[in-house]
Amino acid sequence: MMDYGAPIGYRLATQHPERVESLIVQNGNAYEEGLGDFWKPMRAFWQNKTPENADRVRQTMTSEATKRYYTTGAKNLENLSPDTWTLDQALLDRPGNRDIQLALKHDYQSNVLLYPQWQAYLRQYQPPTLVVW
Repeated sequence: MMDYGAPIGYRLATQHPERVESLIVQNGNAYEEGLGDFWKPMRAFWQNKTPENADRVRQTMTSEATKRYYTTGAKNLENLSPDTWTLDQALLDRPGNRDIQLALKHDYQSNVLLYPQWQAYLRQYQPPTLVVW
């Protein structure tokens, strides 16, 4: 399970725990503590869907922000290919895509509401899990 796919995986696991042998999770959050400062604009948007809050969320989709996803925490920036963030940005910049992303980001709050259910699943079934962040 990875990134936006992780909530789908958690939903499937809680609906059919008998089908899960193990989990491999990359950047797939299931805890409020994992929602750091990056999520502040999203939380404000969830609470109040104003044009101003939407604009703050759109700022997470700029080329500078996309590059920051790849470079933050990297020890050797010269080893990173700019192709990664350049290709991601090209996809973000497709006509109409920012509005789609904005809708997805607003809907993401439905996943956060399920965190307690996912945590209960993890506590009860304790599937062998590899977590990569």
